Amino acid sequence: MRVEVGDVIPPFQLPDGATPERMRTTAAILRDPTPLHWDREYTRARGFEGRLLNQTPLNMGYVLNMLMAWAGPTSVRRIRARFPNVVLDGSPVATGGSVVAIEEVEGDRVAECEVWCDRDDEVRCLVATAWVTLPDGDDVTPR
Repeated sequence: MRVEVGDVIPPFQLPDGATPERMRTTAAILRDPTPLHWDREYTRARGFEGRLLNQTPLNMGYVLNMLMAWAGPTSVRRIRARFPNVVLDGSPVATGGSVVAIEEVEGDRVAECEVWCDRDDEVRCLVATAWVTLPDGDDVTPR
């Protein structure tokens, strides 16, 4: 099926939400000592009601998982993101996106996509533009 401007990218969802275990593991891997990811008393004192904050690389990973599931594991050429809010532990997380432009680049069809990551179905935590090389024949996961 040929990808067109306006097509919706199939979402990636974590209905059980970001977990404290995943946050602690990521903090260890990244050697990130920030207590926002593992200390509930610390986050309570900072107005987050004792909920832990997900690392932004994990939030970016959710969006990248969505794009690669849609267009293939080597499809993402570039992504430019900002993080207006945080993902809190226990919050359901979902990504979404749509194709806003398509252009030919060095013989490839490249889709410019507006993508996002939300928590609790209403709080936008990541907003990005991604450029994705479409597979030959635009053989992507159906929308």
